[in-house]
Amino acid sequence: MKKTLGIIGRKVGMTQIFHEDGSVVPVTVVEAGPCSVVQKKTKEKDGYDALQLSFLPKNSQRVNKPLSGHFKKAGVDPSYHLKEFRIEKSEGYEVGQEVNVSLFKPGDIVDVTGLSKGKGFTGVIKRHGFHGSPGSHGTHEYFRHGGSIGSAAYPHHTFKGLKMPGQHGNRKVTLQNIEVVDVKEDQNLILLKGGIPGGRHGWILIRNATKKTSQMA
Repeated sequence: MKKTLGIIGRKVGMTQIFHEDGSVVPVTVVEAGPCSVVQKKTKEKDGYDALQLSFLPKNSQRVNKPLSGHFKKAGVDPSYHLKEFRIEKSEGYEVGQEVNVSLFKPGDIVDVTGLSKGKGFTGVIKRHGFHGSPGSHGTHEYFRHGGSIGSAAYPHHTFKGLKMPGQHGNRKVTLQNIEVVDVKEDQNLILLKGGIPGGRHGWILIRNATKKTSQMA
């Protein structure tokens, strides 16, 4: 992963943008920043360069004492989210400095990380896309089952990682190569092309794309 500074935000919702040629582009609106630098790490002191950013102000009465002291030392208000970004060089950044959406511009390609929507305990058809059993020819109470999971003779057990029913969603998901359609610095908003992981008001991490940096055609 490229060691570049990103930004923390939260998903506001979806809308659409009309281009001059009449085409419509679906976009996700993300409230990104402003984020404060809470901690600065250097290669000489910590072994690597990184910046810890905070996002979304939080009532100081709802912060425990160790974390409250961490924010107080940096001289910033308590926040709900803390995230460390490894960077090539931490020079030029200071504790207490504000990072906003000016990091990005329209046309940039970014990777977006979020927490996917939780769907609870689901079966193999919804969770893994199994086709299920035929609906006729004698099938009885086995329409949505997963089928055989092993053998009695060998290997005498069920292999790890077998696709079975279980918890679905509520996991960290990263979508790569998402285009930045527009940036509204006065409102701290970033408009990203298409959908991104998570529900409304879910936390989002945005950083420069790992596999692609050129503008999309």
